[in-house]
Amino acid sequence: MTIKTGSFVSHAAAMEWGVGKVLEVSADMARIQFSDGRNRKIVASHFTSLQPAAAASYVPPEIAPPMKAVRTTAASRKKK
Repeated sequence: MTIKTGSFVSHAAAMEWGVGKVLEVSADMARIQFSDGRNRKIVASHFTSLQPAAAASYVPPEIAPPMKAVRTTAASRKKK
C-alpha cells in the first residue's frame, strides 16, 4: 500500500485506535491522526501494518478547548 497525505488507514495490530487520517509522510515515517484522538508516528518499516480505510469511517477526534488550571493558595486551603 502506498501511504499518501490525506489518505485514510487503519492499523492491523491496533484496531482500537480507529481509522486514521495521514497528516504527513516522509521516507522514514508517517504521522497519522487516529479517531481515538492521538497522533501517532508510524515508522516506514511498519507501513505494511497499515490498511486502506473508507473516508466515511473516519471519525475526527473532538477538539476540546484548553481548560484553565485552578490555582490554590494557602488562604483558599485554610477556608476548607
